[in-house]
Amino acid sequence: MPYLIEINNKLKETMKLFSTKISSISVKKLATACLFLMATLFPTLSTAHDIPSRVTVYAFVKPEGNQLTALLRVPMEAFSEISFPLRGPGYIQISEADFALNDAARVYITESMHFYENGEELTEKQLETVRVSLPSDRSFTTYDDALENILSPPLDDSVDLFWRQGVLDVMVTYPITSEESQFSVNPEIGTLSNQTTTVLRFLVPTGAERIFNYLGNPGIVQLDPRWHQAAFRFVKMGFEHILEGLDHLLFLFCLVIPLRSVRALIPVITSFTIAHSLTLISSAFGMAPNALWFPPLIETLIALSIVYMAFENIIGAKLEHRWVAAFGFGLVHGFGFSFLFSDTLQFAGGHLFSSLLAFNVGVELGQILVLILVIPILNILFRNFIKERIGTILLSALLAHSAWHWMLDRGNSLGQFQLQMPIIDSIFFVGLMRWGMMLILIAFVLWGMYELFRRFSLVEKVSSYGVSRDAKS
Repeated sequence: MPYLIEINNKLKETMKLFSTKISSISVKKLATACLFLMATLFPTLSTAHDIPSRVTVYAFVKPEGNQLTALLRVPMEAFSEISFPLRGPGYIQISEADFALNDAARVYITESMHFYENGEELTEKQLETVRVSLPSDRSFTTYDDALENILSPPLDDSVDLFWRQGVLDVMVTYPITSEESQFSVNPEIGTLSNQTTTVLRFLVPTGAERIFNYLGNPGIVQLDPRWHQAAFRFVKMGFEHILEGLDHLLFLFCLVIPLRSVRALIPVITSFTIAHSLTLISSAFGMAPNALWFPPLIETLIALSIVYMAFENIIGAKLEHRWVAAFGFGLVHGFGFSFLFSDTLQFAGGHLFSSLLAFNVGVELGQILVLILVIPILNILFRNFIKERIGTILLSALLAHSAWHWMLDRGNSLGQFQLQMPIIDSIFFVGLMRWGMMLILIAFVLWGMYELFRRFSLVEKVSSYGVSRDAKS
């Protein structure tokens, strides 16, 4: 027992001595140790704030002779992991920054820009020069001005420039076999910021200029695509758009619910296709208004088209003239398609008409795929699980509910725009004349489709429940 008491006393003395040693350590040292531990265990906490929210990269690419030259301008705030020599409160010491600047160019730019000649990557590259420029410099408006600025003497150390406010101009060259080759690029510089926008200008040897404006990493971009390459890209784009566009899919679903025979669907789908093709092509050639309120208006009308078709299904309206409603709303959906097409028109490379047709083909292929999948499912559902009329009402009500909320939300967005009376001048009358011609064309197409459908008896054999009388008999 005395032995245990002695051990207990020794332990108390040891703990007292340990606590005294701990208390002698300064609070500052403890805080430093904690911060070091947090930086080691959670490195993202110490670096996440260094990543800029958004940056814009400007680039010129020009093949000339046996050399491809790329000029790039990147905001230096994207180089968060590079240590630049500084002076004073954080000004960059330009005369001593050559190594850091070249390191930043290699790590962040040259290793992330992959150029291809005729499908083969150009792996041999030479970082010719780098130069720090002031954020107010406007030399990257033309290729010649940008090249002259990059090759000019560096800024003097007397320039007080915070390193995060500067821009880094980079010149990289690649040996090529011919300037007439087909070039493409796979830029992987989207990680420079949370939202990286790249404005790239490709100078074609003939003197033309292709301008690309993309967000993040777009994948391989053909800088001067042939017509079949542009067509393939736009077929894929149109196909993906119709499958990813939920509002377009719901509209098609509303059309199909009461019309599940091929004969009944032919006039409806044909009129919808022709209508959205008209407005898509017209928008590509500048017919659509460029006002800020126009896209929200179209999005609201697209939601309204779903609500309208769903209510037609619910009340059991006669469907002989549904193709007319499909044509009218198809004009609206065509403007919706045009918003995506106009954003990606830069990838057409001068092949506007073939790209338009290809995009439209992609949309039609997507619609056909949807019909192939939806019609058999609806037929199985109505034959084996639920009565046709009840199923039509339930499905249409569900679609109408979703579209109704979309319509209200988009209508609120539209209501935020203040509409103004147009200026009555020569430009107004020119636009009015073009829209008048468009209306005449629409009326002529409507008449032609009616005569065609009537001749083949496609518009008079649909009952209010959507199944053709021939099919019933």
